[in-house]
Amino acid sequence: FIMLRAVFPWNDFLFSIIMGAGIFVAPKGVLKYSSLNVGVSLSIWAACAIVSMMAALSHAELGTTFPRSGAQYYFLRRSLGPFIVFFYLWISLFSTPAGTAARGFLLAGYIMQPFYPGCFFPEMPKNCLALAILWCLGILNDRGVKEVTWFQTVSTVVKMTVLCFISLTGIVLFVRGRKENLARFEKAFDAEVSDASQIAEAFLQGLYAYYGWGVLVKIAGELKNPSENIPKCVVTALTRVALIYLLVNISHLAVLMPKEIICCCCHLDGWSNPFMQWAISTAVSSSILSFLNCTVFSTSRIWYMASQESQLTLILSTLNIQSCPVVVMLIFASILIIPSDLIPIHYVGFTDWVQLGLMMMGLFKLRFQDPHLSRPYKVRLPFEFGTMAMSLFLVLTPIIKSPKMHHFYVLLFILSGLLFYLPFVHFNLGSTCFNKITCFLQLLLKVSPADDVDEYISTEGNLQKNPPTTATKKE
Repeated sequence: FIMLRAVFPWNDFLFSIIMGAGIFVAPKGVLKYSSLNVGVSLSIWAACAIVSMMAALSHAELGTTFPRSGAQYYFLRRSLGPFIVFFYLWISLFSTPAGTAARGFLLAGYIMQPFYPGCFFPEMPKNCLALAILWCLGILNDRGVKEVTWFQTVSTVVKMTVLCFISLTGIVLFVRGRKENLARFEKAFDAEVSDASQIAEAFLQGLYAYYGWGVLVKIAGELKNPSENIPKCVVTALTRVALIYLLVNISHLAVLMPKEIICCCCHLDGWSNPFMQWAISTAVSSSILSFLNCTVFSTSRIWYMASQESQLTLILSTLNIQSCPVVVMLIFASILIIPSDLIPIHYVGFTDWVQLGLMMMGLFKLRFQDPHLSRPYKVRLPFEFGTMAMSLFLVLTPIIKSPKMHHFYVLLFILSGLLFYLPFVHFNLGSTCFNKITCFLQLLLKVSPADDVDEYISTEGNLQKNPPTTATKKE
């Protein structure tokens, strides 16, 4: 694995992955499900920041308790057992490549949009460009950590410059005091208020923009002093992101009417100035590239660890010559690009909060089952209860109040994991066939199991049985 101990500034790394393209995509959905109510929309953005902070701090506890790459896997396996952790793996095995493919599509669309002003661009070049982007990022991660660091730094500077410019535009319009701009905020709560199911959908849209706060837990074993750096990073990065998101949303509403934002295919269509269209296109492209780069960098850790524990096929725990376990995930994402369809935020957000609900269940169980377990960082119970309540609200409310087909598709997909768990994991059937496939893929992809797999698993077992004794502190 690429080690982060002395390379990535922990704060900027998390800030760069959270500050993705969600701020350019989610405002449309938040306004739509808020019934075009400006006050409710901005309140939801602020509430999303608070919910993300609580969830991230709760998540940080398991990353500091089990400071290993793929900490979520070991935590769930210990707290809820191999059966439940397989469903977590089953969701991530498809949702992560699907989300990666969706963002690749989105990035390709934003890159091509300025070249096709006022009209739709062809699908085939878009698909080819999305594939090229994913594999270029894979090659970048393959080259080494210095290249990844350089890329993250440049992309963060670019998107921050454009977002600050957009925020300043809104501030200038407020200072000028133009009536048509101020009127939207003077009567911010006069519009219709949405029902609970629509509010839940609006939260899913807004929380999508904050997606990525749990990435440090995936690579906790590669951070220096994770017990201190992860909580500090979460608080600092999310505070900065929340402030910028609120300013950008206010700027959007100062420039565009809510109905104009809803009708725009993307925020490029709402800016008549050609320079601003190119600037926003650059910012969005840089944001998505930065997020995809971090996703490619961190996603394979959980699969790698689960494969070592024989819950996934061995090919997922193999490394290539450069020890970069990203090839398989890129292959999955490339396959999902073929259908030429963008994965809706509904699917990504819904599965994310199902996974987070499992995490909170495991956290509660481990708190009472093993109260003496060493926890270098221990979040307060109200944060955990708040996160669990929000997870249940976002998952159950849309299903109960206004069920839609995509909810049943997701639930059906999750339950379909039983068809694979019982024969292939529990009863270990088809191992001979999987071994032949693994050997073929090893030769094709030039990969092999890591030399220190047995030693690594032994270290993990000792860590779980004899956790280090360190002082516990509360947030």
